[in-house]
This record gives sequence, C-alpha cells and structure tokens, in this order.
Amino acid sequence: MSQSRDILERLIGFASVSSQSNLDIIVWIEDFLTRQGYACHRVPDATGTKAGIFACLGPEGQGGLLLSSHCDVVPVTGQNWTRDPFVMSEAGGKLYGRGTTDMKGFLACSLAAAANAGKADLNRPLKLAVSYDEEVGCLGIRDMIGELGPSIGLPEYCVVGEPTSMQVAIGHKGKVFLRATCHGTPGHSAMAPDFLNALHLASDFVTALRRIQADIAAGGVRDTDYDVPYSTVHAGRMEGGVALNIVPDTATVDFEIRHLAGHEPGDILAAIRAAADAIIAPLRERFPVAAIEIEEVKSYPGLDTPADNPFVAVARDCSGYAGIIKVAYGTEAGYFSSLGIPTVVCGPGNMDQGHKPDEFVAISQLDQCDAMLARLIGRLCI
Repeated sequence: MSQSRDILERLIGFASVSSQSNLDIIVWIEDFLTRQGYACHRVPDATGTKAGIFACLGPEGQGGLLLSSHCDVVPVTGQNWTRDPFVMSEAGGKLYGRGTTDMKGFLACSLAAAANAGKADLNRPLKLAVSYDEEVGCLGIRDMIGELGPSIGLPEYCVVGEPTSMQVAIGHKGKVFLRATCHGTPGHSAMAPDFLNALHLASDFVTALRRIQADIAAGGVRDTDYDVPYSTVHAGRMEGGVALNIVPDTATVDFEIRHLAGHEPGDILAAIRAAADAIIAPLRERFPVAAIEIEEVKSYPGLDTPADNPFVAVARDCSGYAGIIKVAYGTEAGYFSSLGIPTVVCGPGNMDQGHKPDEFVAISQLDQCDAMLARLIGRLCI
C-alpha cells in the first residue's frame, strides 16, 4: 500500500484538468515506467500539447493483460473544497484530492503493480494504457486506440479501472452527443407571427425528443441490469436569440443518446431525424429556409462483455466479489472491447465520490485494488 499511496500522492500533485496540457504528468509516468524496464510508446494528440502512453513489459507481441487508466480530471473551479485539491491529504482512513477516485487511484495501483511485475519473470506481457481527455467524452482513447496493436500488440484481456467499489462491471451504455441547429427567419417582435421563430422550432424539437423517449421507455429494448433499463434521449442545453424584440433566426439544442449495447443508436437517431422533418415539412412553403440540421459532435461505444466469458470469472475471483454489475456512466472500455478484447471495468472508489468537492478514496479500497492486480498478474502473466 505504501508504494501505491506514494505514487498517488505524486499523481494528485499534477493538476491534469482536461482543459490543460497533460505533458507534465505523462513525462513523469513515462519516466517511472521506463525505470522499471517498460517499453513506452507515447501517442501525442494533434496539437502536441497532450499525449497518452502505451507501455509493455515481458514477451513482445500479442497477448497478455492490459491495465487501462486515464490521467485527466474534472475541474475544481466553483467547487467548495475544504482542502487543497491538488495536495493529497489523509483523514479517517480516506485519501483526499482531485482524482483520488476518478481515477488516479487505479492509475497509482497499476503503476505500483507494474513496478512489482518488473521484478518477476513474465511468461506473458503486462501492458498499460494511460489516456487523456476521458472526462470530455473519451476523446483521447478514441484517437489512441489505432496505435495499440502496432505499438505494443493487442492484449488478450483488459481491465479499465474506473471506480466500481472493486466490483467487476461487464457493461455500460454507449453515448452519442448531438447538436440540432434550427433555422428560422429574423424580424421585429412586434410582427412576430410574420416570421419563423427558431426558438419555437427548438422547443418543438425538444417536445419531439420527449415523445421519442417516452416511446423507448414504454416499448424499447430493455436490460434490467441497469437502474434505467432502457436507452435514454436527453436535451441538456438550448441557446438562441440576441434580444427580446428580435425574432431569432437560429437556435441550437444540444442533446444526447445513451444507448444500450443491444439498441442501435442509429435507429434512435433515424426516429429523431424523422420527427425533425415532420416539424419542418408544413413550414417550408411559407419559409423556404426552415430547417433543423442534426450533427454528431462526439460519441463513445458501450460495453457488453458476456457474463460467461472466462475472463469475467478470473476477474471476479481476483477481485474477491462473486457478483457482476453494470454501471450507469460511460468508460473507455468499449473501445477495447470493439477490438475483440474481453474487457471489464473494476477499480477502487465509487463514482458517487468523484467530481465533487473533497473527492476521496478509502485506503481499504486501494488495498483491495493492489491485491486484485497482484492476483491477476500472477494468474495471467507469470
């Protein structure tokens, strides 16, 4: 535990908020792993201000176990912390600091496990992935994933260490973030009926989203392993207009689809596009510019590892928990699973503790994570 704790303290000291460069923490991690004998492959983003790492120890090539983490954290701006968020502190069996739970706790444990594995004779490789920009839509791993095979070889198994209270999760929903841009005609509000109000179009569009959501809830694909057992459509932001006395000619609605693995998001989006067309169709003769344009901003895949996959049983045995769960939040696990790699999500802490002031992880959870990773590496790599 002392090694994981010491590493976590160093990691918390890097204010690696997604909006900033992460090169300082990446350089530190790369140096740490290189000193343990790992071959490290840095994967920069397009700007050169951020990077991720793929690292490997042991026999070269395909196979082995991959431990996956992200090093970025959410902001602390506007949060009422009672302690310095970027200086780790301890109280009551808990370690406090931004990222202790989400997810530098697992990153610290995986680096400690990597150091310990460096002293062993590995029969199969141990691999690590450290990504960036997970907190803003899994953007880093999306851009990194194509380099996994060419750099260190595809692993046989993968653990993504998001906080699950050390229970093994085999599923989560995928997400598609979309934007609808509504086009009307501008004019003076004194003559408002003579013009097409883009905010009214946006309101009608949100109403259509709510109808589609109700239809999915009533008769769509279901998975009762989730608290919300169906796919969801959610409008989170609407913007439009410049002044009260001007009819707005443009408005936008940001919305998302969080879909079950067995519910193709394209089918949901097709219904949404059809609803948008139905709103516009009766208006086009009078207002030829009328339109609702829908674009995909970003997305990440869901995870649905079969419960009977042999790796799930191994992960459960090593975690010490007999059951399996599915989680409500998204992770990078779907990207690894999409390559045919059996993948589970399992890590210290609980997401209820993340993204909040005075974020913490229980020391006992880090102890459990250290023990699980030692068992996994012992069974799959040594």
